[in-house]
Amino acid sequence: MTADPGAATRPRNRRQLIVGAAGRVFSELGYHTASMEKIAASVGISAAALYRHFPNKYALFAECADVMVDRLVVALDEVPASAGLADVLAAVTGVSVAHRASGGVYRWEARYLNHEDRRRLRSKFAHVVGRVDAAVQHERLLRDDRLRAVAALGVIGSVAMHRTSIAQRRAEELLLASALRVCETDPTVRGGAPHVELPALPVPRTRRAEILAAAVPLFARDGFASVTNGQIAEAVGLAPSALYRHYPGKVDILAAACLQAAGLLAQGTDRSLHDVAGPREAVVALAATYVAYSFEHTELNSVAEAELAGLPDGLRRPLVLAQREHIAVWEQQLRLVRLELDPRQARLLVHAGFGVVVEAGRVLRWRDSPAHRDAVTTLVVSALGL
Repeated sequence: MTADPGAATRPRNRRQLIVGAAGRVFSELGYHTASMEKIAASVGISAAALYRHFPNKYALFAECADVMVDRLVVALDEVPASAGLADVLAAVTGVSVAHRASGGVYRWEARYLNHEDRRRLRSKFAHVVGRVDAAVQHERLLRDDRLRAVAALGVIGSVAMHRTSIAQRRAEELLLASALRVCETDPTVRGGAPHVELPALPVPRTRRAEILAAAVPLFARDGFASVTNGQIAEAVGLAPSALYRHYPGKVDILAAACLQAAGLLAQGTDRSLHDVAGPREAVVALAATYVAYSFEHTELNSVAEAELAGLPDGLRRPLVLAQREHIAVWEQQLRLVRLELDPRQARLLVHAGFGVVVEAGRVLRWRDSPAHRDAVTTLVVSALGL
């Protein structure tokens, strides 16, 4: 009997190494852009060796999503029931920062799970939210339907959505302090957020604009890769071949959607900062504008956030630059208010504020109202430490 020449050197935890590497690849590239070949290369094995552990990409993806939430569940189960809120949040923060490179799998890519796997994942995450919410309510009882707990988890989970280089311990300290501030904030108390009027989406007056307007809700609902040209064409009453008269390909429709999102946010930001009295007022105005934009243009924003990584480099580059410029405005104003922050620390907190909007918006089902906008803006301002 011939021995497997690789058996002696094959690590015992290879499956764990594969899942860790796959989580990073899925988070960086997205489910559809990631491939088994790219994942295998990141582990240093052949694709054939990878298939010995997982029958297909979906099976590997589903395990990555499970593992991320399972880590949170295990960490919280190890925290004594009598522990305070800070200990509960510290457990979540430690796991999230340590595994930030693979954390993006849950936020955007979990929509590609089948119904049963998504239901199981949501059940596990509900357990995490329930444990945090119980600790929040124990220390400051308020009727807010888990809003503060979810917003605090949004602060912590935001570390997976950017690549700001910062020491792990410092990141944990900043995120924990930010999440605690969110939990201590009553979102029903109005914080003086300004009224925001965003530029409206342009009325589609050309066939090209009609195609874009029809594609965005399809991308938001099913994910860019799952939507076909036929579906888009049907939505505007065209033959699929007729799309090519207006866009070279489906990816160009996605790029147009992302550019439209960036343009609307930039215009809203410029308006909100026009007459502010100082840096604190500027940060509050930025928060109120971003919240208004997220509630008013939910589908467009979700497409731009979730699908940006899948764009080819040439189409993605101007969008990444616009994103960086927007964050730089926040960073500059926040540092004028909180002089103790360096640029990386300020950037981390800006992303934490974005995380509040994403998760709080989800729990509010993106139902747009002045009360919801005020509540989320108040929580964002608290996350930033104003």
